[in-house]
Amino acid sequence: MVAHTELPAQVPNEKILNQDQIARCSDAKSFGHARPDIEDAVYVQNGAAIPIQNGGKVIPVADGKPERKARHHKEEECSLFVAFFTFVSYGVLLLVGYIKEFFNPPSTKEKNREENEECSPFTNFTIYLSYGVLFFVGYVKEFFYPPSTKETNREGYVPLYIGFESFYTRNVYRRIQDCWNRAICSVPGAYIDLLERYSPDYGWTMKLTGKVIKCINVGSYNYLGFAENVGQCHDDSEKALKQHGISSCSPRLELGTGTLHRQLETLVSEFLGVEDAITFGMGYATNVLNLPSLLGPGCLVLSDEFNHASLILGLRLSGATVKVFRHNDSEDLERKLREAIILGHPRTRRPWKKAMIVVEGIYSMEGTICDLPNFIRIKKKYKTYLYVDEAHSIGALGPNGGGVVDYYGVDPKEVDIQMGTFTKSFGAAGGYIAGSKELINHLRVHSHAQTYGVSMSPPVAQQIITAMSTIMGRNGNDEGKRRLSRLARNTQYFRRRIKHMGFIVIGNEESPVVPVLLYLPAVTAMFVRELTKRGVAGVGVGFPATRITGGRMRFCLSAAHTKEMLDKILEEVDEVGHLCSAHYSSIPKSKEPIEW
Repeated sequence: MVAHTELPAQVPNEKILNQDQIARCSDAKSFGHARPDIEDAVYVQNGAAIPIQNGGKVIPVADGKPERKARHHKEEECSLFVAFFTFVSYGVLLLVGYIKEFFNPPSTKEKNREENEECSPFTNFTIYLSYGVLFFVGYVKEFFYPPSTKETNREGYVPLYIGFESFYTRNVYRRIQDCWNRAICSVPGAYIDLLERYSPDYGWTMKLTGKVIKCINVGSYNYLGFAENVGQCHDDSEKALKQHGISSCSPRLELGTGTLHRQLETLVSEFLGVEDAITFGMGYATNVLNLPSLLGPGCLVLSDEFNHASLILGLRLSGATVKVFRHNDSEDLERKLREAIILGHPRTRRPWKKAMIVVEGIYSMEGTICDLPNFIRIKKKYKTYLYVDEAHSIGALGPNGGGVVDYYGVDPKEVDIQMGTFTKSFGAAGGYIAGSKELINHLRVHSHAQTYGVSMSPPVAQQIITAMSTIMGRNGNDEGKRRLSRLARNTQYFRRRIKHMGFIVIGNEESPVVPVLLYLPAVTAMFVRELTKRGVAGVGVGFPATRITGGRMRFCLSAAHTKEMLDKILEEVDEVGHLCSAHYSSIPKSKEPIEW
């Protein structure tokens, strides 16, 4: 079959598509194949547009095109009774399915995936049941007390709010919103100060009590511990502030490029081992505003299903055709890439202008490390480009802190586009793109971030320069090596200990992002609240940020954490886990001692 045919590397994309197919596709687009069911039509004779009678009405013609009146139809929503029975029907189907698979488990284990332990069918059923109860109570309440969220004076406009999203916010998120968006009043270092809040109206509004809660911080991406208000980084940034000011108030292409920006870009290219680099003032905008400069309509993108929202938005803005492959699955990627190359563009069947694989180094919700060697192999085989987002891996992986490229020991030039941010390991803000000089020169001219975005603040640039110089050992000491080593030891120790306690932990063993699966929304909220009471600040994550069965507690480890801090965190997590009955793992505990 064609789908299983190996394409030789020497065959160009133009020869993959048969010319007869192109001709047939072009003929299908001709005016002779117009839809016969369209009543409002215009007949063209001798170059003149003649309107056709339609039910006794003449369609006006302007510039050879019929003039149409825009119609905006208001979408009618179903009743609460119908919506409730919709959820009941899905609940019954899921219940029957889980009962059946409880007694006859299916053999659906996927190949080439992370060996993560799965929860039992009963736990999955209770997850859906808990959401079903929340939805049921919400629909009954709003049946008798309809919310006053109807939009007024917007006839003919698209609704600003989607009904289910508003319903979910009112009836699910509102109950546990105190676990998110918490205010802080300190540097997010090894410790963090939280402002205590309470709600006088059942979660509709939050008010401060004036009390400060000091917690061990395992919720910030402070991987190497550079988020601090004392030390060399702080002192150098203060000097830069006095010398260069806070901001140039100008984009890079006008008056926003200073000596610190040039120095930073040179240092980044040396650190990553590439020809050149370009920096931006915002990490999120690095993806959103640069991908449209590299891709466009007629381009093919293979994107991991768990890619960050900034990558997804940037790809949407580019207009490229995006095909999603299973998370970190190189076999699924190659299969979909081969099929897309054979078939060509879905509308024209013409060859793609270019093809690009987009992945991340470390996935912040899953804690997995991308299978970079296999992605490079596929990239070489099919002559595509490779875009790697190293936002969470730069500084946190590899013997030299060079990210996933350094972790696997591959040649940096084999990754066409390296992207990363300075908001994690460097304790600063902004992002970068690194690669060949041709790539960077193209972005300097065509990137929207260079044209419209304000340049990076000089004190922030100095913070990154000092932190990166420390990692590279240019400050005359081995402080950078000590931080890298301490982060690796903390990661392995914490992961082994928390697994030994009986929690289900996912992700790679060397990833400093440690997700602990809790599944139920009530358990996730209780975990966050109880840990905060005990002096541990973590991050709870649930639907829609994850799958509906993927509620979790995410711990982000840092080189600033000591063994005593980690033992304190583990002790409190184990106690809260027993309180919530969250020890879901069924793997036998190892009797080997776990050392730091």
